[in-house]
Amino acid sequence: MTSPNPFAHWRKAIEPNDKPSQPPVIGSLPPVFQFSQNNLQDYADCARRFQLRYVEGQQWPAVENEPLEQHERFMEQGSEFHLLVQRHLMGIPADQLTSDDPLLRKWWETYLAVPPPDVPAAVRLPEIQLSTPIGDQRFLARFDLLALDPGQRAVIVDWKTTHHRPKRETLAARLQSRLYPYVLVEAGSQLFGGPISPEQVSLIYWFAESPSEPEVFTYNAALHQENRAYLSGLVADVMAHKTELWPLTDDTKLCQFCVYRSLCDRGEVAGDFRDVDFERDDDFNIDLDSVEEIAF
Repeated sequence: MTSPNPFAHWRKAIEPNDKPSQPPVIGSLPPVFQFSQNNLQDYADCARRFQLRYVEGQQWPAVENEPLEQHERFMEQGSEFHLLVQRHLMGIPADQLTSDDPLLRKWWETYLAVPPPDVPAAVRLPEIQLSTPIGDQRFLARFDLLALDPGQRAVIVDWKTTHHRPKRETLAARLQSRLYPYVLVEAGSQLFGGPISPEQVSLIYWFAESPSEPEVFTYNAALHQENRAYLSGLVADVMAHKTELWPLTDDTKLCQFCVYRSLCDRGEVAGDFRDVDFERDDDFNIDLDSVEEIAF
């Protein structure tokens, strides 16, 4: 029997007033499309990858990473870890949550022993989505955990299970670090009990392999305006493409982890998944029936 969703009172249908007046141009994006950290990162990495994946819907049989079976199992472990944490934050006692998988059990015990520091306890919302308009398009952010002291602090926590810990400057440059605080400030007021000042927001990356060394990013009004301009420009750039073939990335190192590399004559051998220092949230198959989305 499915337990009632404890966050159902936030699932309020709010029809945005900023709906696109017209559908996107035929041959561009699908009629229903929201910009997320994943698809924006794809575009920032390689415009051609974005075109193939989201504009053309190209299915390509190349392997993203090798060894394939180990990579698939590692992604499953990451998904299972996110689900364990989600269930724990929704109130299931820790002693009722466990795993026979050695790596997953290690991550889980690490999470219990060394949780992220200084996270508000008043309101904790795991796997919640917020969306906000930008011109005729929309941004979507899905937070692993949104922790709030209503009216005081809003902390975004993101669980990372990668083998390698990215450098701080690498994390700061990722679209996730720009988009998540931006969307929270723009769309989180209903949860927060009023408008959110950028200075009240922070983002914590917590690493299962180095839990005592989380990366914490504070936010401020100058960063918010910078992110607004950057994200708006990125979306405008996407929508302005008219050529048949969008440009390929100049950073060919990215191609070894791209499923379209052979299609673009950028090699046929996949990179080793143990060398990846980032992960795509859509690789984690969270039970979306339990994920709330609030649109503003």
